[in-house]
Amino acid sequence: MSAQRSSALVVGAGIGGLTAAVALHRQGHRVTVLERAPSLEAVGAGLGLTPNCLRALDMIGLGDTVRSMRAWHSEGGLRTPSGRWLCRTSQDAAEERFGGPVVPLHRATLISLLHSALPDGTVRTDAAAEIADPGGPHGPARVRSRPAADPAGSQPRDAQPWDEWEAELVVAADGVHSPARSVLFPGSPGPVYAGFTAWRLVIPAPEVAYVPHETWGRGALWGTQPLHDGRIYAYAAAAAPEGQHAPDGELAELRRRFAGWHDPVPAILEAAAPGAVLRNDVLQAVHPLPAYHRGRVALLGDAAHAMAPTLGQGGNQAVEDAVVLAHHAAPGTDVAEALAAYTRDRLPRTQETVRRAVRVGRLVTLTSAPACALRDGAMAAVNRLAPHLALRALDGIADWSPPGHAEAVASARAAGRR
Repeated sequence: MSAQRSSALVVGAGIGGLTAAVALHRQGHRVTVLERAPSLEAVGAGLGLTPNCLRALDMIGLGDTVRSMRAWHSEGGLRTPSGRWLCRTSQDAAEERFGGPVVPLHRATLISLLHSALPDGTVRTDAAAEIADPGGPHGPARVRSRPAADPAGSQPRDAQPWDEWEAELVVAADGVHSPARSVLFPGSPGPVYAGFTAWRLVIPAPEVAYVPHETWGRGALWGTQPLHDGRIYAYAAAAAPEGQHAPDGELAELRRRFAGWHDPVPAILEAAAPGAVLRNDVLQAVHPLPAYHRGRVALLGDAAHAMAPTLGQGGNQAVEDAVVLAHHAAPGTDVAEALAAYTRDRLPRTQETVRRAVRVGRLVTLTSAPACALRDGAMAAVNRLAPHLALRALDGIADWSPPGHAEAVASARAAGRR
């Protein structure tokens, strides 16, 4: 069988992979996306898109669309399980500090926006893919794919035929357990357990007054964020042994751990449906890869730099990766030089973000009562001296702009006036 060809091939149709596909398509590449899942139907829960990510989305024409989906709550902040405020902040303060809002959004909404920006037929689902050859100066990269499952159950997956692909550029956005990473860097350690597990859920807004907040307890946290459509995105984390799951369901586990916390946490747990709770152990790439590319293959998002969600930057950094990669990899450029520039731009920044997320994770997962009291007291005292303490964790992260951002915004505005 002759190999199918694509100038850019993306493995994985998550947020980072689809953003890369849109960005490369807008650069003029002929793009194909291979996704192992059977569809792109709603999966996951929410995420907070920070100003750095929104400016990256400006580069593919979606920044203002996402900004229009912001949920208006003037205040928020950090609390204790009893409800006491440790520090407060506001949307106005965040916009002033970082040049834009934070927009909580359902993951499925962003996936749909990105997918709709691609030509029909770009994304091929039920297509598990693996790197057969990363390619190099004298030849393209080669990827093999075949159905991830046999719907009829008539033959095992291993017996199904492979499709062969060749591409000048391959983007491996295949997640925290990335098979591509293992092919490119077989001797490098992968992400490791961060020491805590996380839950996520989205529910209709309960009939209880609330403001956006994150609450830190002993070895646990809870967050409540509004979505633009009236629903609530809630998330939780707790120190726990790796690989555990509640025998009576994750909603029951959340109620055991958090039902005694301040409002609106009990009301959210009461309104949640058992099947709506997602649980995942948190993995983080504390051992950096030597590069984010090899041959003609670039790693992107969790495949390159899995990070704890304690700064809310996992998806945001994947979007950054995608637009920076496309910036360097315009059609006709030398792929080796483009990918080397991508690594130079992205590896230091993302690894610093990983390190900062690790530090915040250690604070969140303190279990000693005296240590937690000291932590809370210090945060409250510092906030009195320097208000909006919670925002400072994103200094140097949320104020980032992609290369060419000012020119792209000016061009878009000029086009809008015509």
